[in-house]
Amino acid sequence: MAVQPKTADILLVEDNPGDVRLTSEALKDSRIRNRLHVVENGVEALSFLRRQGDYAGAPRPDLILLDWNLPKKSGQELLQEIKSDQDLRTVPVLVLTTSRSEEDILKAYSLHANCYLAKPVDFVNLSEVLKSIEDFWFTVVTLPPKTS
Repeated sequence: MAVQPKTADILLVEDNPGDVRLTSEALKDSRIRNRLHVVENGVEALSFLRRQGDYAGAPRPDLILLDWNLPKKSGQELLQEIKSDQDLRTVPVLVLTTSRSEEDILKAYSLHANCYLAKPVDFVNLSEVLKSIEDFWFTVVTLPPKTS
């Protein structure tokens, strides 16, 4: 088994306040200690990841949960920038979205998403999905070390 981080930093890139609330609640009951950081769009996500402006003191996330349909900069555009950036490409990006479009799924994987998950719309199923994510990414997998 992999060594889990003391506290996992998770970046949620999500513009729907209801989905943010559900995700936050589901992660509160987690057996994995975590800090959830939330940004509402791709532009803010890049500022967070690059520690710019209001996010100068932001931690490097252990994992990114990315909605595909975002304002200002789409999930697709953001994923492409993350995976093209030498300093960010090793951060696992999990696309968590309501889209079940084969085109979106193929595009996400072609841009090197680490996985693509259809987002459940109810709390119980979302909790189960998040628990599976936590079990896999923070217990089974060895994540890359955090860099400065």
